[in-house]
Amino acid sequence: MRRTALATLLAATTALTLAFMMPSRAAEEAVVIPAPALDAAPASGIQTAVLAGGCFWGVQGVFQHTAGVVNAVSGYAGGTKATADYQSVSSGRTGHAEAVEIKYDPKKISYGKILQIYFSVVHDPTQLNRQGPDVGPQYRSAIFTTSDEQKKVAEAYIAQLNGAKVFNKPIVTKLSALEAFYPAEAYHQDYLTLHPNQPYIAYNDIPKVENLKKLFADNYIEKPTLVNAGKATN
Repeated sequence: MRRTALATLLAATTALTLAFMMPSRAAEEAVVIPAPALDAAPASGIQTAVLAGGCFWGVQGVFQHTAGVVNAVSGYAGGTKATADYQSVSSGRTGHAEAVEIKYDPKKISYGKILQIYFSVVHDPTQLNRQGPDVGPQYRSAIFTTSDEQKKVAEAYIAQLNGAKVFNKPIVTKLSALEAFYPAEAYHQDYLTLHPNQPYIAYNDIPKVENLKKLFADNYIEKPTLVNAGKATN
């Protein structure tokens, strides 16, 4: 996306204002949830999971600190290639969700564990078409499955969590088969690591990584697995 300096400043100011006016669940304690009773069968080779749960900066940041994840890329899923850009997706009319493509080693982390982290510390799966200060269908809670097995595991886990009444409200996460994933613009990649002191990140997303470290210590790694591994951080 090409933004003018003024537009970028206004967007950042609006996001910051909303972040403090409308407290996000991310700034609170994460929800402790049980592991899935049904998980994917052991597999060989790198596997792919695509998840959406609000602004992709935080989702990517959490999984970049997750052991067994070999790559996590911010992008768009649910719409067409023609509208897979930030300006179009931000309109809320493209069908896209801000999503993260997670490549992982199933010998080190399972699909079920990824979903447990997703539902517990990444976002609030009971919020419809929003997450904290971010409002619109592009911020929806969604799982884009890459196989029938992923669909089965995700459906069973949602039913398990709803049945146990882990959350105060039903989970509204939508499941659909992944048709395509489109990586986001370069400036969105590794955003949490590159801008840890940016107010939106500090308030909404850093707590998610802290909750990952607290609740999933065995799955946490201190050094993030970055898209642009050689890029200097702030």
